[in-house]
Amino acid sequence: MSKFTRRNFLALAATGVASAALSACSTTSSERVAKPAFPVAPPPPTLRNDPSFTEPQMMYAPVIDNGYDIPGVPFKKIDPRYYRQVVADPTGEAPGTVVIDTSQHFLYLVSDNGEAIRYGVGLGRAGFEWAGRGVIEWKQTWPRWFPPNEMIDRQPELEKYRAVQVPGKNEWEGGMQPGIQNPLGARALYIFQDGKDTLYRLHGSPEWASIGKSVSSGCVRLINQDIMDLYNRVPDGTPIVVTSGLQMVANPASQPIQDGTWRL
Repeated sequence: MSKFTRRNFLALAATGVASAALSACSTTSSERVAKPAFPVAPPPPTLRNDPSFTEPQMMYAPVIDNGYDIPGVPFKKIDPRYYRQVVADPTGEAPGTVVIDTSQHFLYLVSDNGEAIRYGVGLGRAGFEWAGRGVIEWKQTWPRWFPPNEMIDRQPELEKYRAVQVPGKNEWEGGMQPGIQNPLGARALYIFQDGKDTLYRLHGSPEWASIGKSVSSGCVRLINQDIMDLYNRVPDGTPIVVTSGLQMVANPASQPIQDGTWRL
């Protein structure tokens, strides 16, 4: 089973109310990816002739990833503005920055030439409680889910996923195995601020119907096919901005602008 240190467990346990608000986001950092000694500026994404932007039936088709079968998304049941697409950048941020506009349920990855990739996201019922600037400190593929104790107390059926200390060791085991029904989905990206874990994550979700809505106590969720696309574009150290509303720059039109891609 996956294990993690007592320090990381205590950090999660000490979050109190914050942990309850992030019930779909808690997980272990035991598989943390090593980072370079000095920050590395992320390169701006390249969108020209990118095959990742095609017709929706292609972007959201079934896919096999690391042995897991990710089902296709019934995209016609989702508002088309939440499809992955290239748009005129409304953020004014530097290329390579991730910007989340919680008021519109959009995530932008800023490129150059005035462009950005836009993804639809789902949020918690009470809205995204953390806002500001941080970095994506590390990333994980098919993460294990550790629900906080407060959630388990409310939902006893989750008891089997409670983190349990290994006797005689400062290590913990338990949690939900990675998989298509795991609340963290196919990928998770962890947001830090001033070197500390904010406990907010960007992660995949099998609940495609929640995109564009605020319907759970989790963090920022994307369609699994979208979080996989984003994961491949952002390295550790990517700057992230979370805001409840953008100060639109220039032309705020959200029409896709890449030649040859699907358009609204």
